[in-house]
Formats: sequence, structure tokens, C-alpha cells
Amino acid sequence: MPQGLTTKGAATRLRIIEGAAALMRQSGAGVSLDEIRDATRTSKSQLFHYFPQGREQLVLAVASHEADAILADQQPHLDDLTSWRSWHAWRNTVVARYRRQGAHCPLRVVMSQLAPDDEAARAVQVDLMDRWQGKLAAGVRHMQEHELMTRGLSADRAADALLAAVQGGALVLIVTGRSASLEAALDLTLDQLRVRP
Repeated sequence: MPQGLTTKGAATRLRIIEGAAALMRQSGAGVSLDEIRDATRTSKSQLFHYFPQGREQLVLAVASHEADAILADQQPHLDDLTSWRSWHAWRNTVVARYRRQGAHCPLRVVMSQLAPDDEAARAVQVDLMDRWQGKLAAGVRHMQEHELMTRGLSADRAADALLAAVQGGALVLIVTGRSASLEAALDLTLDQLRVRP
């Protein structure tokens, strides 16, 4: 819950963020505050109470919300990468998410509404990648400790490779509409981590 907000206030703020996110996914860049107010049944005073810095502050909150959704969509597997079965379930969940998403990435839509050099926007993306990488690295370490993944590789580097496989494959999918590159990148990277009998 954001600092200084009551439970009811936090719920109202979240309702505004979720409504704005849905509108931005549907309409793309350029959604106005008036459109967000109409869609979320929020008064102007309410909107500026929760987002006193205006539209940019709200867009950043939506970006954080969409970043959280990327990780949430990978659960429960992302927090339980403790067997090859769970790793494959995570892989399948990631591929399914990006297939559903296709060329329309909600986080990219939101980010397109902020300046390319906006430090706060960059911080949202860096935080997402750091959290994602950390969860993958924790899974790799667990597998290495149980001699299910190659011990000779740094868990952090393995997680970096997996994250790059996801992001690179997702970009190809966005451009081409095909998931083959995403699947191949993940499968080959995971195969390199497998302990050989």
C-alpha cells in the first residue's frame, strides 16, 4: 500500500491505475486525463489527490503496474523453479503469455507515452529486469545445489542468458508474429544448463 494512504484510499488509487491501464491497452498512446477520469468514474480533484503531479505520475504508476503484471503472469512457476518440471511449466507460461500478447505489449504502449530519456521510466524497466533476473538466478542456484543444473556456470550469468532469451524472442515475436524464436532461445538456453548423465 502506498505510504500515507488508508486502505480505502489505496483501493481507489489502484482502481484508477487499473482503469487507466485497461484504457491504454485498448486505445494506445495519447489517452487523456479526461478519458481516464470518464473510464474510472473519478473526479478531477480525486485524480489529482492521488496523482498530484498529473498525467506523467499516473503513467509511471501504470508502467509499474504493467511491470508487476509481467512477473505475476509467470506465477506460481517463477517463484518455484525447483525442478525441471517447474522450469518447463515456467517456459510454457512465458511462451503462452507472449503469444497472447502478440505485437501489442502493454508496457511498451505505456512507455511510449513517456520521454525516451525519462529516468523514472527507465527505473521502472530496470527494476522489472532486476527482479526477474533475481528470481531466475534463485531458481538456477537451487537446481545447481541439487545437481540438476551445471555447477560450472554462474547462476547470475545463466539468469542473464535466460532473460535475454525471453526478451530477444519476444521482440522477434512482436515484429514477425511468430513465437518460434522465443521457443528456440528458451529451449536451447535451458538445454545448456541441464546436467548430462
